[in-house]
Amino acid sequence: MPFADPATDPGTAVPATAGLGSDAGFDAPFGAHCRAGSDVDHRSGADAHPGAGAGEEDAGEGGRGEDTMDLRLPDELIALVADDASDRHGARGQDQGNAQLYVSLTATRDTSVLPTEADLLDRVAEWGPAHSSAGVFHLVPVRVDRDLPLISRWMNDPAAAFWELSGPQNVTENHLRAQLADDGRSVPCIGVLDGTPMSYWEIYRADLDPLARHYPARPHDTGLHLLVGAVADRGRGLGGLLLRAVADLALAQRSSCARVIAEPDIRNTPSIAAFLTAGFRFSAEVDLPAKRAALMVRDRSLRHLL
Repeated sequence: MPFADPATDPGTAVPATAGLGSDAGFDAPFGAHCRAGSDVDHRSGADAHPGAGAGEEDAGEGGRGEDTMDLRLPDELIALVADDASDRHGARGQDQGNAQLYVSLTATRDTSVLPTEADLLDRVAEWGPAHSSAGVFHLVPVRVDRDLPLISRWMNDPAAAFWELSGPQNVTENHLRAQLADDGRSVPCIGVLDGTPMSYWEIYRADLDPLARHYPARPHDTGLHLLVGAVADRGRGLGGLLLRAVADLALAQRSSCARVIAEPDIRNTPSIAAFLTAGFRFSAEVDLPAKRAALMVRDRSLRHLL
């Protein structure tokens, strides 16, 4: 059954002169992750991005310098211009402040994660912190040159078996680059807890993913994959705690999203238990190309009850 997209922000009208140039459940060995990769190809699926609208007003004939147009610029572009201006005056952008927590791996602003006109996940880099009983948590979008050795090491841990990304470093690299080269429907991130990188995440548009062929997707459904990478962070109940924090962060930052979705392997009972702890509900068993999955759903309408 088709669903109508919620109304989008019409943007900001800017006059321009015409003619100008251009948890507990994660304690088991395989419990620190959700399966991602071969069963879900983020490069396929339907996609529709509303373009930037532009209005034009005729101010009369023959008035050189008097004819004007009202250009409706995307909010993302306006934010980028304002952010760039603040940088030139020595102010730090929000993503710069977040990146400073990740002091061991980055010291400069990552321009590859700046907002674009067709950002499908409402600028994950700018979602800000999630506060939890374990500490302050940030999602920092992946940079391959910076993060590949760490993520590859995590993927070669037996706890990451369901991801099927073990082996030479280029196996993980290919997986990351496939997402980064795409249109932004999947954003790989490092999870940073109190300044320490400790987990790998994929935030993705479930409604634009092949997963949508296998469940009744709604517009702007947001999907999550998680691997708790650091051995010292397993067995502490962090999986369920952080899943809840990130799911609620996604709902807070993506007003058009009514649900957060996950699809762990049905055999991965510790992972499913962690999602239940995080306030997700078990919706159905789903047959995907490479696995039978448990469809887990966290509803905006139920987030204060579960």
